[in-house]
Amino acid sequence: MVHGYKGVKFQNWARTYGCYPEMYYQPTSVEEIREQVLALARQQNKRVKVVGGGHSPSDIACTDGFMIHMGKMNRVLKVDMEKKQVTVEAGILLADLHPQLDKHGLALSNLGAVSDVTAAGVIGSGTHNTGIKHGILATQVVALTLLTADGTILLCSESSNAEVFQAARVHLGSLGVVLTITLQCVPQFYLQETSFPSTLTEVLDNLDSHLKKSEYFRFLWFPHSENVSVIYQDHTNKPPSSSANWFWDYAVGFYLLEFLLWISTFLPGLVGWINRFFFWLLFNGKKENCNRSHKIFTYECRFKQHVQDWAIPREKTKEALLELKAMLEAHPKVVAHYPVEVRFTRGDDILLSPCFQRDSCYMNIIMYRPYGKDVPRLDYWLAYETIMKKVGGRPHWAKAHNCTRKDFEKMYPAFPKFCAIREKLDPSGMFLNAYLEKVFY
Repeated sequence: MVHGYKGVKFQNWARTYGCYPEMYYQPTSVEEIREQVLALARQQNKRVKVVGGGHSPSDIACTDGFMIHMGKMNRVLKVDMEKKQVTVEAGILLADLHPQLDKHGLALSNLGAVSDVTAAGVIGSGTHNTGIKHGILATQVVALTLLTADGTILLCSESSNAEVFQAARVHLGSLGVVLTITLQCVPQFYLQETSFPSTLTEVLDNLDSHLKKSEYFRFLWFPHSENVSVIYQDHTNKPPSSSANWFWDYAVGFYLLEFLLWISTFLPGLVGWINRFFFWLLFNGKKENCNRSHKIFTYECRFKQHVQDWAIPREKTKEALLELKAMLEAHPKVVAHYPVEVRFTRGDDILLSPCFQRDSCYMNIIMYRPYGKDVPRLDYWLAYETIMKKVGGRPHWAKAHNCTRKDFEKMYPAFPKFCAIREKLDPSGMFLNAYLEKVFY
């Protein structure tokens, strides 16, 4: 018997959104979800929202109905060494999966920056990393099971319920409750990360050669300057080594930065100086780190923050970044925190993947919240969104954006197909919430 809790407040990690679900459940089995939570929701005509790690910076996980937290359904169910595949319960945190894969000499070929996220949440929101040979994380999914609104369990893969599979790999929490996921792994590997300073002009003029040179290439641009930090990550046989240093990484890179950003809320003109000063202080030399792949892919997000992250056609990278830079130069009152993080991803065939049928560049902008204080960002946000829409961008599903169904119909050729699948699986809208209503209605 699963117990429902009243009065639980759900808040996302960045503390940008929160809600009070009517009932909060932490089931331990499929039966509890199916026979109790969904049955009660049908009977009382309640909406249901499944939540993972709560890392999405938007309100995609919020509800005033029933909330199902999958944290207790977090086991590794099967490891197939021959196929190098692992089947897990949907609520497992990637942080807990990595050591289990380590034991079997396996790894995931690509990961996002944060591992305190669940397997089902990572795929459902279209999480990505970087590397032109690599798709978003959902492309590593080879099968999944889905519990639908009426209590049916669907086994989905390329060969079974294939249409639902192509929708459910980026499901937005709108199709049902994902119960298990089978992930394609690779043999365990080590990565060397090398970062070095460059300029925006150099990187944009030689983008193709950077992309060919490093398997997982990304770069950080420091707004209000030409400064760029280039980051290469590649397979290595070198032993683990680290250039991490508490004084520079924490005392300077976090505590001093937070204090100065807080001061800049009173003196906005400081932001350009802060960006240039911290580049000189922390990013002006060459740095190398080697470690197991998952320890290089993931890094600690120390700041509470607002972010936007859109995927644009890869060939538009230069045009979009230069336009963003020109906008900041033309409007000195608009301030932008560092960095603008630029990553690259291979196209795929997942219906609502931001990389659907095109190789993409993700351009992530950020505004920190020093000591929890919101910094005015609307002018920067709107200018960025305008540029992204102009070059055919699609927003990251987990991150804040102002798009509605009209926008998504233009952006996604397969949008009507996804809607038809969603309406068939959830005709009464049990899995909708305010965020999804903006998407689908």
